[in-house]
Amino acid sequence: MKILIIEDDNRVAELITRGLKEQNFEVEWANTGKLGKSLALHNDYDLIIVDVLLPDTNGVELCKQIRTQRIDMPILLLTALGTTDDKVEGFEAGADDYLVKPFEMRELIARVKALISRKQRYSLSNKSITILQYADLEMNLITKTVRRNGKEITLTPKEFKLLQYMLENPERVLSREEIAQKVWNTYFDTGTNFIDVYINYLRKKIDKDFSHKLIHTKIGMGFILQKE
Repeated sequence: MKILIIEDDNRVAELITRGLKEQNFEVEWANTGKLGKSLALHNDYDLIIVDVLLPDTNGVELCKQIRTQRIDMPILLLTALGTTDDKVEGFEAGADDYLVKPFEMRELIARVKALISRKQRYSLSNKSITILQYADLEMNLITKTVRRNGKEITLTPKEFKLLQYMLENPERVLSREEIAQKVWNTYFDTGTNFIDVYINYLRKKIDKDFSHKLIHTKIGMGFILQKE
């Protein structure tokens, strides 16, 4: 397994490199966004770790640039900023997970392994699946497009993943904890409204212009994709 670290802090990069190598990962390190982008776009990695605060670029913007060309590459953002707005910005840019500094090495390792494992499971389980459909909502996993009643709907990478999980589990109540674990492969503090923010994003795009709503809230339980 090969991992790219894009981090300008030598001490942090060396700590992460040592921890990953102890787990038998092969590691490459870039100390600037420019070098990191070049490596990410010209080499194959199982995961990329990106620091948000880089000397020559914003890590969130770098994540967005990488994501446009490497659609299925797992990306983990590292940052000292941990508010809901910061997390939303990172996930909107295409990040798969978000770890706030300071962090414990064992948590980083656990998240790295989980992201890689999820990518492998997804690749195996979806080799023959190309279309997900519920009611008049259709998602094409090859072209990464979504249509409702024939109308194309533009989603961000994280909105796409959330809707995909709901389409894979229609007419079943999905708790906030399950969504956080399965879609973001992480856990959020019980007081956060992060999942609700993304559900509202989807509602505005999937349901707002249609008389029949598909995304519903089950108070005290979670959310469900269901015909009215």
